[in-house]
Amino acid sequence: MSETQDTYEPKSALDHAAIVGLQAGAVGLLLSSIQNALGTHSHGAMGVLTRTGGTIGIFTAMGATFAFTETYVANERRKNDYVNGAAGACAAGFLAGVKARSLPVALGACVFMGATIGAYDYARTTDGEKPLTKEERRLKFFKTPPKPLVDIIAE
Repeated sequence: MSETQDTYEPKSALDHAAIVGLQAGAVGLLLSSIQNALGTHSHGAMGVLTRTGGTIGIFTAMGATFAFTETYVANERRKNDYVNGAAGACAAGFLAGVKARSLPVALGACVFMGATIGAYDYARTTDGEKPLTKEERRLKFFKTPPKPLVDIIAE
């Protein structure tokens, strides 16, 4: 959301969803591994996939759903603002509620996650500062090298 609304550039929703889905799946694999290590069972290392593998799937699905919905809404609206994140979070929250097999939970998670991410994105855009370009961020991040001693003496 660092771009302004005037300079919107459309993105591929499927590419973005695939990348974020893989990243979320990696987080799900990490959490599944932790669940497997802390649990008492006789499944061994395969318990990551057999016992707690659902964690990997739900993280992957929620991440991909969030990214796809956010990008799709942004492409349709031709704006990059807080509404996109709210729509994506609502879709991901609804998916979490569907996993719980409860429509009230799905609607509640949609509202809660949509409002939370929407408020977060909105708060990020109201700081009054113009967003930095990629080059400005790079220059701000790296130190400027000191002047050579020859140039200091010449002055």
